[in-house]
Amino acid sequence: MRYIGCHLSSSAGFAAMGRTALSIGANTFQFFTRNPRGSKAKAIDPADVAAFLALAMEAGLGAILAHAPYTINPCSKDERTREFARLTLADDLRRMEYLPGNLYNFHPGSHVGQGIETGVTQISETLNAILSPEQTTTVLLETMAGKGTEVGSHFEELREILDRVTLSDHLMGVCLDTCHVFDAGYDIVNDLDGVLTEFDRVIGLNRLKAVHMNDSIFGLSSHKDRHAKIGEGKIGTEAFRRIINHPVLRRLPFYLETPNELPGYKAEIELLRAMVEES
Repeated sequence: MRYIGCHLSSSAGFAAMGRTALSIGANTFQFFTRNPRGSKAKAIDPADVAAFLALAMEAGLGAILAHAPYTINPCSKDERTREFARLTLADDLRRMEYLPGNLYNFHPGSHVGQGIETGVTQISETLNAILSPEQTTTVLLETMAGKGTEVGSHFEELREILDRVTLSDHLMGVCLDTCHVFDAGYDIVNDLDGVLTEFDRVIGLNRLKAVHMNDSIFGLSSHKDRHAKIGEGKIGTEAFRRIINHPVLRRLPFYLETPNELPGYKAEIELLRAMVEES
């Protein structure tokens, strides 16, 4: 079975997101933990959580992926900004324990001129401060496009962070974003096997926990991070067919982050399901 979903608004609650996902043919979904451009988080409603957990079990929903807000930067020059990131990440992880056993994804951050080494150090220090052995949520570093001073556009940078986090073997993984890795210079169109071999060599495929399915407007090595609809960018439909059927990737949940409303997501989910080759 392929677990395919998209990004949904969390404003109506978890149970509503689950019902919306099912209505458009999805069997998983991604959501922001709070306003993606702010800091406010909606209070957790235990009745809503219980309704969602019952729905997820009945419908066979796959692991859902929470996404941290874009405003956090754990490797900012400014200590107050780093502290905001620590507090937000820690609060999100506490809230995720209402939905045990799921995934939490964040952009590693931008070193804003401090250098990769300092950025990696500050990100890992933040993670060491907030992760706890008791948590059930797996925290994912997202592969980045390399825009500006972003950390995480090279697999080696992600590996450095993972190596410095004490609990990373049990609590951390990586989310592969197709637009980002292509924009960063990893040619998943012409050499998907080679990219995955390199990922395995540097990080380890056991760390790969999820895939963001996004086409790319600008393409290979552009470092632009501009998502396109599936088949309408530089990656193209046939590459996505190879991605969704690849023996290494097919076991993972796929989450669309393309520029769409619900009808567009429904069409893309149908497109991706039509590509699936069952073995």
